[in-house]
Amino acid sequence: MSAPAPPAHADPHLTPLMEARPAGITDNSEGMAYLERLPRRLVTTYLPLLVILVVLLFPFYWMALTAIKPDEQLIDMERFNPFWVVDPTFKHIHKLLFETQYPRWLWNTMYVSVAATVLSLFASVLAAYACVRVRYRGAGWVGAAIFLAYLVPPSILFIPLATIVQAYGLFDSPIALILAYPTILIPFSTWLLMGYFKTIPYELEECALMDGASRWQILTKIILPLAFPGLISAGIFSLTLCWNEFIYALTFLSSTQNKTVPIAVVSEFVDGDVYKWGSLMAGALLGSLPLVILYSFFVEYYVSALTGAVKE
Repeated sequence: MSAPAPPAHADPHLTPLMEARPAGITDNSEGMAYLERLPRRLVTTYLPLLVILVVLLFPFYWMALTAIKPDEQLIDMERFNPFWVVDPTFKHIHKLLFETQYPRWLWNTMYVSVAATVLSLFASVLAAYACVRVRYRGAGWVGAAIFLAYLVPPSILFIPLATIVQAYGLFDSPIALILAYPTILIPFSTWLLMGYFKTIPYELEECALMDGASRWQILTKIILPLAFPGLISAGIFSLTLCWNEFIYALTFLSSTQNKTVPIAVVSEFVDGDVYKWGSLMAGALLGSLPLVILYSFFVEYYVSALTGAVKE
């Protein structure tokens, strides 16, 4: 059977190459086909994934291992394997949950983080919408200035903020953290939402304005539903930063019942040069689990917000 004739518009110089190509092979056969070979797949895919998996999960494995180790295995590293446990015990976890105020510390952390996140998101949405969707002179410079405020380290701000907190009688109160955390949350959340709002087509807003909608209606009924992944991303970032924050919580809180998990675990289970590693690691592990669960549910929204999901 003779080979089919080339199309009339085909380049005569490419005709021999087309005829020499085996039947069934097209241009789409290339691409990622090299990954189908097992040796190369092991080097380019499985080995990097294994390294990333070990780096990400080893801290949790170490915390869980230390939390269930008996005291003698924590002290004597020569007789016992440091990477394994013999005769595990739940004594440290029981002490953490029932002999300390850890449930209260966890509630304080959740209360402060959620309240500060909601307050920061409300302010960030208004600021980002004003900088991106409301056209006025200098909007770009305002957005850049907001982001530069995020670069100011908290170690510089906590002293003047402590003076203000003390002056208003909010020292040793969770309210102090709820009002102080937005100073570091709003700049980055605003910058993140500005980038996401830019991906929303302007035509939607212009059509709503022609139909008589107000700016508030456009924001609440058009922009925010489309920007839901961006809100989730900014919310996760803010919640994580509040959950793990240490300097402000250490400065503004002093009584044991008002402390959050990061400072309570360190202050209550470290006595001079004596570290109660079992309870310390149990507190760190239980304190990190809510964030792990949160990321597992909303990771798709988080990634789509960083890439910009709404396109024209």
